Amino acid sequence: MMRPAGASIRSERKYLEILRILKDAHEPMGAKRLSELMAERGFVLSDRAVQYYLRYLDDMGFTVKIGNRGRVLTELGIEETESALVDERIGLIISKLERLAFRSTFNPENATGSVAYNLTIVPEESIDGVRQAFDQVIGAECGFFNAYRVIDDDPRVPDGHAGIITVCGVTLDGVLQKRGIPIRLEYGGLLSIRQDAPSAFVELIGYRGATTDPLQLFISAGLTSINRFATTGSGVILANVREVPTVARDRVLCTIDQMKECGFVFPAGTGTERFNLHEHPYRLPIIAYTGMNMIGNAAEQGYQIRTEIGAGSIPYAKIVDAL
Repeated sequence: MMRPAGASIRSERKYLEILRILKDAHEPMGAKRLSELMAERGFVLSDRAVQYYLRYLDDMGFTVKIGNRGRVLTELGIEETESALVDERIGLIISKLERLAFRSTFNPENATGSVAYNLTIVPEESIDGVRQAFDQVIGAECGFFNAYRVIDDDPRVPDGHAGIITVCGVTLDGVLQKRGIPIRLEYGGLLSIRQDAPSAFVELIGYRGATTDPLQLFISAGLTSINRFATTGSGVILANVREVPTVARDRVLCTIDQMKECGFVFPAGTGTERFNLHEHPYRLPIIAYTGMNMIGNAAEQGYQIRTEIGAGSIPYAKIVDAL
């Protein structure tokens, strides 16, 4: 990214972070809201400072002001966001998910609080078919939660489309963190299933070295066979690998049992015995299916959909209402 004479690398990062926020927003955004979101990302800026950066981005042709509603990205701004400072984007997805996990407040003991979610945008003419694909994953018990919510009155959902909210797996991270259990989301993977039994990971991608969600990469590359698993009991599906201290095993299993009673699905298991993972004397892997299997199943069937990972949080009761 070209920057004003004398601007520091940290200033350049601020410019890029503003572009990223606007890209994810899908609607005009003003300086006040940008200032709040920048603070969440470690950049404390006044509204006036944000205005300064926005004027520069306007001059560069990366942003444009839409009346009094705020700024949006131009086509040039979108290209710049995609190409600039690739090394700066490494770890962006895991940072976003960790922030969302920290904000989720779900308590499985009384089934209250908020859960993290992903948002999938679906053309209206495809909604019935996509829902069938999602229901197929729920029936095969290879999702993360046994319900989803359809919305059409959200500003992020364009005209002629519907949105589908699915529970994001980082809800588990938030629950364990609030119980004092350190947890790290390590890998997204392709898990081979044979006759309904998890066998071995075919591929693994680490979250901490990725610029985008590994599960989305596997879906877009056409490497899953979720539909075959749902119909035959054998296939290649999506799963995440997390790690907790081995000494926390009993507390983790107790938490998982409580979450199962609330509609969450944890069929894959823990430990390295059934999986081709590296054994560690002090770290216990947790392997869990993911709600992205719903998206992957729809993609396998040819539906053109778009999903934002870690789009926000929603009260658990609103998801349950969809049951």
